[in-house]
Amino acid sequence: MHSIFLFAGLPGGMELVIILFVVLLLFGGKKIPELMKGLGKGIKEFNNARATIETEIKEGMKDSDKKKIEE
Repeated sequence: MHSIFLFAGLPGGMELVIILFVVLLLFGGKKIPELMKGLGKGIKEFNNARATIETEIKEGMKDSDKKKIEE
């Protein structure tokens, strides 16, 4: 029963077409590649920051475990 509402908030086919049309109207065909390039860079930076944070957390957990073992 819960699976029925799982994707209720996601836009369907017609909604995506309308969204893409509005984006095309707002930014024009020439600006969209620049927008996508900026979006790609932002996603790349976000993933790099996420990986860095994960690494720091894992190292902190290892250090914490070493301190517990030493005690």
